[in-house]
Amino acid sequence: MNGGSRARRLTSRLAAQSAAPRHGSAARRLRFRRGLSAAEQFTTRSRLAWLNTASTRIGTTLDLERTAQELAEFIVPRLADGAAVDLLEAVLRGEEGERATGGTGVPVTRAMAVHAIDELTTLEPSPVGEMIVRSGHYRETLLTKYCLGQRKPVVVSHLTDEDYERIAHTPSAADKMRRAGVRSYMAVPLIARGVLLGTADFVRAAGSQDFSATDLALAEQLASKAAVFIDNARLYGREREHVVSLQRSLLPRATPHTPGLRIKANYAPAADTHGVGGDWYDVMALPSGRTALMVGDVMGHGLPAAATMGRLRTVARTLMMLDIAPDRVLARLDLATRDLEDEQVATCLCAVFDPADSTYTLASAGHLPPLLVDAAGRAGYVDVPTGAPLGAGVIPYDPMRLEAPAGGRLVLFTDGLIKTRVDDVDTQLAGLLRTATGMLPGGLDDRSLLAAAPSGEGRFDEAVVLVAESAVTPDAELCVWNLPEGGTAASRARKLVRGQLERWGLTELADVSELVVSELVGNALRYGAGPGQLRLLRGERLMVEVSDTGPDLPQIQHADVSDEGGRGLQLINMLCRSWGSCRTSRGKVVWAEQDIPR
Repeated sequence: MNGGSRARRLTSRLAAQSAAPRHGSAARRLRFRRGLSAAEQFTTRSRLAWLNTASTRIGTTLDLERTAQELAEFIVPRLADGAAVDLLEAVLRGEEGERATGGTGVPVTRAMAVHAIDELTTLEPSPVGEMIVRSGHYRETLLTKYCLGQRKPVVVSHLTDEDYERIAHTPSAADKMRRAGVRSYMAVPLIARGVLLGTADFVRAAGSQDFSATDLALAEQLASKAAVFIDNARLYGREREHVVSLQRSLLPRATPHTPGLRIKANYAPAADTHGVGGDWYDVMALPSGRTALMVGDVMGHGLPAAATMGRLRTVARTLMMLDIAPDRVLARLDLATRDLEDEQVATCLCAVFDPADSTYTLASAGHLPPLLVDAAGRAGYVDVPTGAPLGAGVIPYDPMRLEAPAGGRLVLFTDGLIKTRVDDVDTQLAGLLRTATGMLPGGLDDRSLLAAAPSGEGRFDEAVVLVAESAVTPDAELCVWNLPEGGTAASRARKLVRGQLERWGLTELADVSELVVSELVGNALRYGAGPGQLRLLRGERLMVEVSDTGPDLPQIQHADVSDEGGRGLQLINMLCRSWGSCRTSRGKVVWAEQDIPR
């Protein structure tokens, strides 16, 4: 038979089949394949067209599971009646897999995707997500083991009764393949860039032609193309995991003891690798039981933004631990940001909570306003004066004081919580306000705000949420007294401290505490125009604090043997765990901290 007559016969048969009435998927499949081998179904042009379609049907996302499922769905029913895709366990962990040459063993795989026509839904493939074990007497003869071990395709054109045990993973699965009429089998390795990634299995049932050499060649070409998409998804997942790991390592692992506050912090990475980068938060315990809260966002994404975030957070934490006011911290952060070589810009919101009067001191550098939700569930944004972003070089920053309602929650967040690609900032803030208003009080603490935020592909930026709930500090933990003016202040302070320590059962700290408070009050009388308040805080440690109106911060002096003074701070430094001072709007505060015996 010459080529021209054969082409005419094939054309007439296809035309007759396409003109016949259609009744169901099985009928369409049978009319498409009956009497035609894969070579007849696919001319050279149609094979190229079908393989070219794979580029738009497979690998539409950079997700391993989705890519494997797209491969299985693309195979059925055009090339096979059923398909399964297994990937190496190492690939799922983001590792390279195994080199396609020189393999010495059979790697561990996991079932990732299964797809079949309706007539084969009774089959029993390995459940998706389950690890496939190829050890033991029964599994030693599996053809997929040969395919993985030798990195070569396998074809069984016509299955005999013994062949079912060689392709099924369990005797039960082999029996169901017999009953379903599976008649032909093929397996090809998924190899990309010289690396083995997994296998793809193909089966055909009764009514279909057996797999031929042409079918095998077509399957190998498809597997080669799909393996590149799978490897791209693996590389993407590995990169994203590295960036997210770096980001998380730069964030706090735990929050410190915060008197008067209950704090919940949540971080949600972006779905896109390039969306991960510069969002951060921090919680710091300050002297006198105060707590500093910070959230920030470095403009840009990826590793450069994450690295800049780490540097800025370190500088911010160092400045806050020096007990500097929030507005001054932002001013110095602006200078530090301008010194960075990559000329980054960042926003930041800083708040300091004082449990003595349940107030916040806030300052903002171009950041979104915090959300205040009272105990009744009413929500509103705090009108914090918005300064320029860090790195813009426009200072100073204006602070504000906010009285925290009992049981209220202050929510600090980054723009990833509300950002979308279609709405403006005002619309996004209004949506968050509606969500928070209708939320139960405990919902703000259990990631409900993150759950209500844009998800999946809608979240193209990471998000940080920091929720601080104000709670009443027991009187047994914090005591505040106004000290008298004049020489009686020191004796009054000693009496107050000793009496309170006796009530707390900490008499073993009374002698040192009396000495410390005497020195602090003495310095306030000598250099600060008299003491103002005395505060005693019992938490994880015992804190003594004296305030005055003097502008100069105390420093340890080197006292000679003949000097009458200059040794007070030296004694405090020796007897206490730590001590320090900070400026306030009315002067300064000097504090000392002791460990509480357990």
